[in-house]
Amino acid sequence: MPITRQMPKATDLREVLSFKKPDLNLRRRRLDAALTIDDLRTIARRRTPRAAFDYTDGAADAEISLSRARQAFRDVEFHPSILRDVSHVDTSTTVFGGPSALPFGIAPTGFTRLMQTEGEYAGSASAGAAGIPFCLSTLGTTSIEDVKATNPTGRNWFQLYVMRDRDISFGLVERAAKAGFDTLLFTVDTPVAGARLRDKRNGFSIPPQLTASTIANAIPRPWWWWDFLTTAKLEFASLSSTGGTVGELLNSAMDPSISFEDLDVIREIWPGKLVVKGVQSVADSARLAELGVDGIILSNHGGRQLDRAPIPFHLLPQVVREVGSEFEVAVDTGIMHGADIVASIAMGASFTLVGRAYLYGLMAGGRAGVDRMIDILREEIVRTMQLLQVNSLSELTPEHVTQLTRFAPLQSGARTFTPR
Repeated sequence: MPITRQMPKATDLREVLSFKKPDLNLRRRRLDAALTIDDLRTIARRRTPRAAFDYTDGAADAEISLSRARQAFRDVEFHPSILRDVSHVDTSTTVFGGPSALPFGIAPTGFTRLMQTEGEYAGSASAGAAGIPFCLSTLGTTSIEDVKATNPTGRNWFQLYVMRDRDISFGLVERAAKAGFDTLLFTVDTPVAGARLRDKRNGFSIPPQLTASTIANAIPRPWWWWDFLTTAKLEFASLSSTGGTVGELLNSAMDPSISFEDLDVIREIWPGKLVVKGVQSVADSARLAELGVDGIILSNHGGRQLDRAPIPFHLLPQVVREVGSEFEVAVDTGIMHGADIVASIAMGASFTLVGRAYLYGLMAGGRAGVDRMIDILREEIVRTMQLLQVNSLSELTPEHVTQLTRFAPLQSGARTFTPR
């Protein structure tokens, strides 16, 4: 039958053609256009001076640990069920003695207000509004008390480094307890600073130092410098003096003699949940479970310490088998999508933490950018669970996931050649 044509009427055009009203709020417009964490990263890179962005984006040495961690999540294969009603999905969970509306929290990040001036204020406020935990770093740029004031009814955690001056560390523990923080993340993977080569090449220092290069890089980003120069001076919870690269500051503050004796002391003075962060082996996981800590976080510090370190996501099922499902095991490093979080829960993780994803959102748009980051991950988690056809996190099992073996060792723990 031949197709007949006619000139469209004005009323017909109005029905099929409509023009979207432009949003004059530039921040909201750019954040609404961000559909993934990678999109937020692109915006963050455009809006942030290179040295500050690279501090967030970079890792140690050749950055192999970070790239492997992200690749491990990309190599996941999911196995969905069928014909199940998933019109309602419950993303809530309980972790370290308290609730969380989502299976992830905001990881501790140092020097955060250098990334964007709202810093921990934005992070803790967004976390509180979303009903997820926020963790303040020892090297955070907002005080313990101000985080509590910003997020008075939410779950606040504190991440502890053991400093050369033990009184500083113990004093921070006591302040966090007094402020009502409910969980302490005792970090054990930073006896010295990793080789943050991007920072050295960029001359990144605390506070930022002006050079011809930094001035040239700042010209197209005047808003960052305006925010930095017109807001309150950075406050560090543990550094009484600054001046130098991040690595130099860490090495001057951290104590390479950290030991299990320090863990014993912290247990005596901390009244809340005690979690050890930075665990990277099955044997250490088992020992900590036997010692009675409340949980561990499998982490290689986002690839920022030892390059070529174990991949936490790959280590996860081995650790869970060793310590048992009743012992809480969280995981971080490399998480850039809600599906990464779902895969982690399916493989036995109690919880996950996101650091770079949070900072990309912060740099992209302050508090609104962190809100957008949480919304993106929430949407991805819900959609992935619906497509797997599960209604709750408790329904996720290892049967839903295959970890593909791109990084399988030739022969674990053994020599791979025959001597003559």
